[in-house]
Amino acid sequence: MFVIGAIATAIGIPLALIIPWFPSDASAQAHRVDTLYDVLLIASVPIFVLVETVVLFSVWKFRMRPGEENKDGPPIHGNTRLEVLWTAAPAILIISLCTYAYTVLHKNEESKARSQTVNVIGEQFTWLFSYPQANGQAIVSPQLYLAKGQPVVFKIHSRDVIHAFWVPAFREQLDAVPGITGTLRVTPDRLGTYPVVCAELCGNGHSLMRSTVHVVTPQAFQTWLASQAPIPAPGYSFQGGGGGTAFSPARSASTASSAGTASSAGTASSAGTASSAAAAGGPGGAAAAGKAIFTGSAGCSTCHTLAAAGATGTVGPDLGTRLVPDAKKRKLPLKAFILESITRPNAFIAPGFAPNIMPQTFSQMLSPAQIQSLVAFLSSVTK
Repeated sequence: MFVIGAIATAIGIPLALIIPWFPSDASAQAHRVDTLYDVLLIASVPIFVLVETVVLFSVWKFRMRPGEENKDGPPIHGNTRLEVLWTAAPAILIISLCTYAYTVLHKNEESKARSQTVNVIGEQFTWLFSYPQANGQAIVSPQLYLAKGQPVVFKIHSRDVIHAFWVPAFREQLDAVPGITGTLRVTPDRLGTYPVVCAELCGNGHSLMRSTVHVVTPQAFQTWLASQAPIPAPGYSFQGGGGGTAFSPARSASTASSAGTASSAGTASSAGTASSAAAAGGPGGAAAAGKAIFTGSAGCSTCHTLAAAGATGTVGPDLGTRLVPDAKKRKLPLKAFILESITRPNAFIAPGFAPNIMPQTFSQMLSPAQIQSLVAFLSSVTK
């Protein structure tokens, strides 16, 4: 019995360690979690083998033979030493593993000097990532960009229901709870592209609530950051800085006063890349700026198909073919319909699609000039 158990353990431990239980690891925290999991496997396999070996041996050795159906088993007196052993040994093992798991958790949550703060905003059904700037502005992106080797502090918020921010390659996850700011620390250490998912059932579009994290070199990250247009007045404000702080959407004075008249406000505004591009090149410049917003900070290309932007998303309608007929159904001019679809997406739901899938916050996240650039671009390429 002991020989069989030893052989099974010798085979089981390497086999358990060879199996790829997790996706690729891309952070310092992931390495520690994977090592912890390996330790748990090394401790669990011998115990499993021991228990199963005793069970199978007992089934074979002490099985009932024909004619013994009415017999009782022989009386056996307890073995005190054995009982102490199988009580004390598991207790010591569990305390040791819990202590090691605590040290891993504590190490993963350690504060790092010169950490970069990234605000993670979850809403039905999308992720937004906000990079605060020194001048009070913010860069907002639907995809997460991180520099390799740069410690990051994620401040996690929710606009509506409970979500769960999870990057499997980082082995870190934290719920996004309305009214609470959660904190998660990660140090990415492997270049590549990895999925970001919501790990909490948050509504009909939960399975579509996905994004991407790009871990790039520090130089490439700075280049990307410099290429983004900061929002003059941040689309979100984060009250306080502790774990119990509140989160609420905020709108700039210009955005709030022009939510219903973004067309006239957009032409007068001088803030943001969209307005400067329009001034430089007229309607063509506004359309070019709108294309950059469509494929960049607004994240439209992740959900919609539009040949002119190289977008192939299938979550929402094909904007290249649906805008004109849908505008006619809505009985609105094309540009007015596009503006309404951006600022009040539930006002008209395209046939075959469900309400509340498209975020309701573009009028808060984008400046009036940026919205007008999107309108100019979409109206120029649709048919």
